[in-house]
Amino acid sequence: MDAASTAEASTSTSTTTAALISTKELREIGHEAVWSLSTAKPGNGVEQIRDDNMDTYWQSDGAQPHLINVQFHKKMTILEVALYLDYSLDESYTPKKISMKAGTTFHDLVEIQVVNLKEPQGWVKVPLRNPYAYGPDGPGSLVGMDTGESQGGLLRAFFLQISIIAMHQNGRDTHVRQAKIYGPRSPLAAFCGQSRVGIDRDLGGVCTVPEFTTSELAQFSTVR
Repeated sequence: MDAASTAEASTSTSTTTAALISTKELREIGHEAVWSLSTAKPGNGVEQIRDDNMDTYWQSDGAQPHLINVQFHKKMTILEVALYLDYSLDESYTPKKISMKAGTTFHDLVEIQVVNLKEPQGWVKVPLRNPYAYGPDGPGSLVGMDTGESQGGLLRAFFLQISIIAMHQNGRDTHVRQAKIYGPRSPLAAFCGQSRVGIDRDLGGVCTVPEFTTSELAQFSTVR
């Protein structure tokens, strides 16, 4: 079983949407942010969850909840968070309940999703949406309201916080082996999130932009 399938979102946003978002449409944007942790054991900090090495990990060293803070210098469109967790190695250190919060600063964060995990082993992918955004038809038209699919629009934020609320076996501290943040590959997708143009309901509100196949047209794809 894929580790991503063990994530059960307790909000209306469904993790099954991840299967609808092609990897080609995503790019890792974590390197554009400043990362910080609530606590960490010496030698098991930010560097270990960003080094692309599954054998290293962040280990917290303090009271719960354990926080991963990701702060961007500009407002970013955030589509997905991916965490590499391994219950077979970490056991009671493995996260069981995670809260995702977003905002402008540390002081105005709003909870957008809560995810419950059961003995995850591998990448846990959590697609993020803004549950408070209007759908493409304006107020009262949240995406997926009639279909049961993911509700809300694109999530755009300066600050993302991953809050680990509980561990398996009532553990105290946590281990997270890798953390990735993904946004849209095309810069035009972020524009559509603001203009509400090109929203694809089949992708749960993800903005889709046709890709140019010739260099003659590609040169007009962005404004410099």
